[in-house]
Amino acid sequence: MSERTVGEFLAALGERTPTPASGAATALTAALAAALVELAGRFAGDEPSVIRAKALWSRLAELADEDAEAYEAFMAGRTDPTRARIIAVPEEIAAAADEVVVLAEHVKAQLRTSVVGDAEAAAELARAAAHVARRLAELNA
Repeated sequence: MSERTVGEFLAALGERTPTPASGAATALTAALAAALVELAGRFAGDEPSVIRAKALWSRLAELADEDAEAYEAFMAGRTDPTRARIIAVPEEIAAAADEVVVLAEHVKAQLRTSVVGDAEAAAELARAAAHVARRLAELNA
């Protein structure tokens, strides 16, 4: 997913295909939130938060691909291991998104400029992504 342009990804989401779908979209939403935390962290002068946010968006972008791969493997052969993977990947997305929320709130507390809005947006996007990812894991169980 991370190799596509935004337009290509959006077009692929709208196609009548099993992937990409909500798992990849959720992972990328959380990745966008983490990138906003990176931005806000830079304005706050919080280098540890910048580093962690960058690591989170990178991992979340990978999880978008992993979610699609896991679902394709499940559709090809509905086994216990493939089912476990379509549960584990959204759970990891949720956990990473939860961390983005915490990081966003931490960075927000350090800001006194309009960049506060970026930290707030990051927290809200990450909360939504965590909620959706947990629901996907539940539905896949």
